[in-house]
Amino acid sequence: IIHYYMANGDATIAEVCKEMNLSIPTVTKLISELQEDGYILDFGKQETSGGRKPSIYGLNPASGYFVGVDILKDQLNLAILDFKGDKIRIEQNIPYTLENTPAALDHLCECINEFINSLPIPREKILSIGINISGRVNPFAGYSYSIFYFEEKPLSQILEEKLHIKIYIENDTRSMAYGEYLQGVVKGEKNILFINISWGLGIGIIIDGKVYFGKSGFSGEFGHFSFFENEILCHCGKKGCLETGASGSALYRTLLERYKEGSNTILASKIDAGEYIGLSDLIDAIHKEDMLSIEILEEIGFNLGKGIAGLMNIFNPELVVLGGPLSQTGEYLSLPIKSAVRKYSLNLVTRDTQIKVSKLGERAGILGACLLSRSKILGMI
Repeated sequence: IIHYYMANGDATIAEVCKEMNLSIPTVTKLISELQEDGYILDFGKQETSGGRKPSIYGLNPASGYFVGVDILKDQLNLAILDFKGDKIRIEQNIPYTLENTPAALDHLCECINEFINSLPIPREKILSIGINISGRVNPFAGYSYSIFYFEEKPLSQILEEKLHIKIYIENDTRSMAYGEYLQGVVKGEKNILFINISWGLGIGIIIDGKVYFGKSGFSGEFGHFSFFENEILCHCGKKGCLETGASGSALYRTLLERYKEGSNTILASKIDAGEYIGLSDLIDAIHKEDMLSIEILEEIGFNLGKGIAGLMNIFNPELVVLGGPLSQTGEYLSLPIKSAVRKYSLNLVTRDTQIKVSKLGERAGILGACLLSRSKILGMI
């Protein structure tokens, strides 16, 4: 019943009965129990043209809250949603350096605690925290194998002992896909591929309206598909991964190589000074029409589109969502992707699948983390 109200909004008992194929006495009893527990509210009589006016029921937004944490390479994004999924507060670009050290893990907990302590909400009303981590994450066992893997104890358990709130860890791309599915560009589609184009490359998969995790939660490692005949070593330890030629790290590496070969770029002064260049710098250069960055991005987009065409031929999705930081470059990236998709995918598949850019942008991860933790604690996933 809670799931129904989350998906459909406020409704009468009769509407719930029809959807769930239950009797009116059964639903009336269950809703009464949920009212007593504080999860459902009676919003009064529905206006009708005649006859007896039925009561409208819906979720109590104050019955519980869910925090989301999106860990990026050089910052944190945090958010809290109420029980209905409405945003209470979002804080982005909190300074944080992601390192595989106990000190970085402690700093993460400090940042989360500061955020929670600043909220006008009792700590005990926060039902769960969802934390996004890139790489290989087993959300069922609570282990992260790419970062913060210091001991045999699950990372989720370590965090719970530090924060004293139920913790769910999740792959960042899967959270982004779920956020986009519930509150983003998705409009009723049930079979979706979400492409996270960041420093690395991953996909979130939704099949028949359900998140696909894989046997151990490792689904979506699109970036490590063997794609190129190159000698570039991927951070996974293998060579030829799609990520080595179609990601933010590929854009950065190729930019440095071509600058050293004599090409010009507006990032030259930063490169010469040895300053840190982040994805935001690369994206900014593209928006300022830096021809070298645009040229490299077009090559990346075409390679990525070729890979996406293969995914479309396998999954035949209704919708492909381009997300992650590099999707913010708009048509500079989406046009070469679509060009390659038209060239390499089956015509019937291309005709039946839409390709759209993320609506939530950089908020997809934190909103998805909140919403996934809500679904998990309520047994919906």
